[in-house]
Amino acid sequence: MKRHNMVLLVMASLMVIFATQGAFAAGTIKIGVAGAFSGDLASYGLPTVNAAKLVAQDYNAKGGINGQKIELVIEDDQCKPELATNAAAKLVSAKVVAVIGHICSGATKAALGIYKDSNIVTISPSATNPPLTQSGEYPNFFRTIATDDAQGRLAASFIISKLKVKKIAVLHDKGDYGKGFAEFAKQNAEKNGVQVVLFEGINPGAPDYSAVVNKIGNAKVDAVVWGGYHPEASKLVQQMKEKGMNIPFISDDGVKDDTFIEVAGKYAEGVYATGPTDTSTNALAIKAIAEHKKVFGTEPGAFFLNAYAAAQALFNAIAKAGSTDYNKIVAALKSNYVDTPLGHISFDQKGDIIGFGFSVYQVQNGKFVELK
Repeated sequence: MKRHNMVLLVMASLMVIFATQGAFAAGTIKIGVAGAFSGDLASYGLPTVNAAKLVAQDYNAKGGINGQKIELVIEDDQCKPELATNAAAKLVSAKVVAVIGHICSGATKAALGIYKDSNIVTISPSATNPPLTQSGEYPNFFRTIATDDAQGRLAASFIISKLKVKKIAVLHDKGDYGKGFAEFAKQNAEKNGVQVVLFEGINPGAPDYSAVVNKIGNAKVDAVVWGGYHPEASKLVQQMKEKGMNIPFISDDGVKDDTFIEVAGKYAEGVYATGPTDTSTNALAIKAIAEHKKVFGTEPGAFFLNAYAAAQALFNAIAKAGSTDYNKIVAALKSNYVDTPLGHISFDQKGDIIGFGFSVYQVQNGKFVELK
């Protein structure tokens, strides 16, 4: 009788072990991917989806993370704050453990509180608004891109040291991202003796900006600085040049995208924009770009390498943490370096990237060229 009971006990134990192993193997690690995947700014968001798919595919081919496969849950916010909150709520309901995104700073800010309340790590390849990390309000937020204050300083330094301008107009789209960049550019320009004679916000999506273009002409400025995205920038440069204003136009990484060149056409030529430093000669970047071309049949697009690095850093942190526990993932992101297409990167205590920055580009013969 005792021997029979022992056999039953062993069999029961084995069944529990096998059942547990089966459940673990069958489970997935759900990762949200949020951003503008439709609408005017889809060219900024779709490269992030593609990057996440490629990195997840690479991990899954090797058995996943800690024995579990990665499952991507994709939500579109069109870079609109009101849609970003809906996307965040859906991702929380889907029980994701982390989110890659959002893309635009305003949408990111709208969603971050929801993720924070649910202990969900969020890592953006492109949200550059400084307070997202520097305010200390969102300890769950990380990014694989430098901040707008760095862009603003770089833009101001460039127009002073390279373009030698004395009087400028600074325009923005009134959003967290565009206005933030514009304010930093204005502050740094004025500190160095440049006169800002016009500082004005415009309404995104308007069909015509002739009123503000006339103000620029009347102010007789040496250059225009724009804080915002490519749809408005393309209209501004076209209307300026049609009125004979052949003065430098300097913008941010919201314009440093091939879609701007496609939309603005010949009017894009000569435009300057800050953007992530070119790391396309990095061996891992070459590999990632080649993967994208092979799988999707196109060039990657804006922020692809930043998103690729974000996915690598996040998946590496989960693996190092040995679990999907929020606190352990946060600690792993801040204590480990990882090799990515952007270089050997980690994150500081605020969540900002260590080991990567911005450069100035100019449209030359229909392409953005990094200026050394």
